[in-house]
Amino acid sequence: MDIKRLLTSLSNKILSQFFIVIAVAIALIAFNFGSVYPFYTQNQLTNTGIIINSAIVALFLLGIGNIFFHLLRYRREEAAIATFVNNMEAQNPDYFEGVPVDSIIAQRHGTMRTIQTARGEIDHSALAAMLNADEATQFGLIRFINNILILTGVFGTIVSLSIALLGASDLIDSADASLGGMGLVIHGMSTALSTTITAIVSYAIFGYFYTRLGDVQTHCLSGIEQLTSIYLLPRYVKASDEIVHKLSDLIKSVIHAADKLGQTQDTYHDAAITLQQTIGANQQQADRFADELAQIRQILREGFRLPADRNDENL
Repeated sequence: MDIKRLLTSLSNKILSQFFIVIAVAIALIAFNFGSVYPFYTQNQLTNTGIIINSAIVALFLLGIGNIFFHLLRYRREEAAIATFVNNMEAQNPDYFEGVPVDSIIAQRHGTMRTIQTARGEIDHSALAAMLNADEATQFGLIRFINNILILTGVFGTIVSLSIALLGASDLIDSADASLGGMGLVIHGMSTALSTTITAIVSYAIFGYFYTRLGDVQTHCLSGIEQLTSIYLLPRYVKASDEIVHKLSDLIKSVIHAADKLGQTQDTYHDAAITLQQTIGANQQQADRFADELAQIRQILREGFRLPADRNDENL
């Protein structure tokens, strides 16, 4: 695992591009304002073009605002990841020092601790799937805008062509309304062109940053899963191989203790046999000593002509 990659803030790069694009767009509009403004506002027989273009721009700004918000959120998560990694590399006892309690990595740690407290099994795949599903729900509005933004241009084109057809109908129906009908035709074609341009430009910019937001999300969630695998799982989950090794060592220790116990029992058995033999030898010596003592007493009585002892007679 490449820890340095986890510390890379991709969201900062996208935010920099975000501000550059905004600055360039504002500069282009300001530089070409003299030609852009009349194209959208002047000589408009109806407000259709202004309304549709305003709706397209409003959708675009709403989506861009949401993208900007999520980029800031993922930048915060990347900072939390970097802080956590630095604490682990520095062997800080409190490895969540400086990590916000509502960050994804802190919530992941809390979830794993809760599961362990409940004596449940920690399934990393299930945790990752739940996180991906939860993060996917955050982009509902952005996906909706991305899907309909280009369709607003098509809608504007259809409405504008309808206006142009009305102008063409006036040209056919009445020669007196020729100027008005021709104006509606030109207005309709102009509106169709302006709404299409607005939708295409908005969709191109929005689509790019929507795609880059997906890259930032993938980078962040990948970092969370890597940290879980590298640092958190070893603290809460004992690998099956490790359990097997420990059980094998325990069995070896039991076998060794059993061998030692067998050797000790053999030693005690040999000692018991030796003790029994010693007791038998001592008993034989004691009997032989008693016989010799009786003989000595008998010899002394016979030598000194002493009367016989009743005990001796009994013997």
